[in-house]
Amino acid sequence: MFRFAQHDNKPTGLRIACHDTIGSMNAFWNSFETLLGLGVEPRNLTFVQISLRGIIVFLVTLAAVRLGHKRSLSRKTPFDAVLLVILAAVLSRAINGSAAFFATLGGAVVLVALHRLFAFLTFYSHRFGILVKGRPDVIVRDGQCDVSMMWRNHVSTHDLDEDMRLGVHTDDLSSIRVARVERSGDVSFIKK
Repeated sequence: MFRFAQHDNKPTGLRIACHDTIGSMNAFWNSFETLLGLGVEPRNLTFVQISLRGIIVFLVTLAAVRLGHKRSLSRKTPFDAVLLVILAAVLSRAINGSAAFFATLGGAVVLVALHRLFAFLTFYSHRFGILVKGRPDVIVRDGQCDVSMMWRNHVSTHDLDEDMRLGVHTDDLSSIRVARVERSGDVSFIKK
C-alpha cells in the first residue's frame, strides 16, 4: 500500500484524494484479477474466467494479426504457417492459465512483430527471402517431368495430374511448358 512520509508538504486534502485514487485503482485491479482468475491454479479456473480470457486473447490476437499483414493468413507459406502454429500454442497457454496471462499476450505480440520484421526484410533482400521462405522448384519443363525434383517436393505423378486438371483444366502433360512447386507448396503451371 502507498504511504506518505511524515514530512510531506502536501495539504491533507490532496493526500486523501491521492490515497482514494490509489485505493480505487487497487480495488479495480483486484476485481480484474478475480474476474480473469489471475494467480489461480489452472485447474481452479471457472468457465467464466476461461471464457473472458478467451475473449481477450481473441481480441488481442485479431489486433496483432491485423497490425501484421494480410498475407500471414492467406498465403500459407511455411514462413506464415509457423507464425500461426506458434501463436496458437502460446496463446492457448494464456487461456488455460498454464502461463502468465499478460506476459503471454506480450510474447504473442512480439512474435507477430518479428514475423512482420522478417517479411519486411524479405521484401528488400531476395537472399533473405530464399532463406526464410525457400524458392520455387521446377518439376516439369517442356512436357517432361523432373522426377528427382518431384520426389524432393513429395509430388507424385497422381498429384501432378490432379493439379493439372484443377489448375489448367488439362490432363495433357505435353501442353505444359513449365510447372513449379511454389514456395507456398502450390503447383503453378504455364502452358505452351
